[in-house]
Amino acid sequence: MNKFLLHTIKILIVLVVVMFLLDALYTSMYMQCKNRGKIDQIYNVRERKYDVVILGSSRANNHFVAQMFIDKGLMTFNYGMSGSSLFETSLVLKLMIERKCIIKNVILDADLNLAGDNQSEGISSRFLPYIHNSKITKEHFISTNNFNNLYYIPFYRYIKYENRIGFREMFFNAIHKKTIHISNHGYMALEHVGDQKMTFNMSKISPLPHNKYYEEIRKLCKENNINFIPVMSPMCKYAVGMDYFKKVKKMYPEIYNYENVVAEDKYFATCGHMNDNGAKKFTSIILKNFFHK
Repeated sequence: MNKFLLHTIKILIVLVVVMFLLDALYTSMYMQCKNRGKIDQIYNVRERKYDVVILGSSRANNHFVAQMFIDKGLMTFNYGMSGSSLFETSLVLKLMIERKCIIKNVILDADLNLAGDNQSEGISSRFLPYIHNSKITKEHFISTNNFNNLYYIPFYRYIKYENRIGFREMFFNAIHKKTIHISNHGYMALEHVGDQKMTFNMSKISPLPHNKYYEEIRKLCKENNINFIPVMSPMCKYAVGMDYFKKVKKMYPEIYNYENVVAEDKYFATCGHMNDNGAKKFTSIILKNFFHK
């Protein structure tokens, strides 16, 4: 073996060792953080009891005021995540059950996300620091296209998603820097008011007749004696393609349709998202309809 080849092999071995060490360092920092974000909290806090857990994307995050449930004596947290899909929502519920959380009710905002069953890469990447420490996470990602690289190549996931889980985020986890994501019991209020220029076009999307991850969530609730409350939340009156909600109701008759219970412009920040006042009005309707006792 010539000297150049031997030298190259030594360099490669050193690089692999460094990558393993960095991988272990980054992962250990994530495993120690409990209060930076919703995903960290899910992984590192066990055996909590909830009367109500709210799941979904931004339309859950911005539309359900957790404090209003708590004021009624209901232990509640809003685990809605802006930009997420049902892929990530299903994983959240799986992890909470794995961590022996006791949940009485799950409210799922299940409307626009029914149109697809792909992962939201930006959100799903935030689960990857835990992929070697959680069997549930590994199994959830195993069918994704890039699984082998993410799982078997040390430090690869931190390089690929550097802007999401790389050095900056790892450092903030290490110093336990909090974010606004777990403030207000997970609810994210939008303060501004939209106008007649608001618009949202749903004419080119349709719900899948059998969304894999919606079915997973429904099955998990049934198997764990969790009362499942799937809803469609309000959309502004300027939205195009409102028959989307009728299609959802036809395919999934168990989903409660609230797409027009809040309609005035003053209650919306954007066409697809209510502001704080709209969210409070909508939450009061949900409380009255499902938690009136």
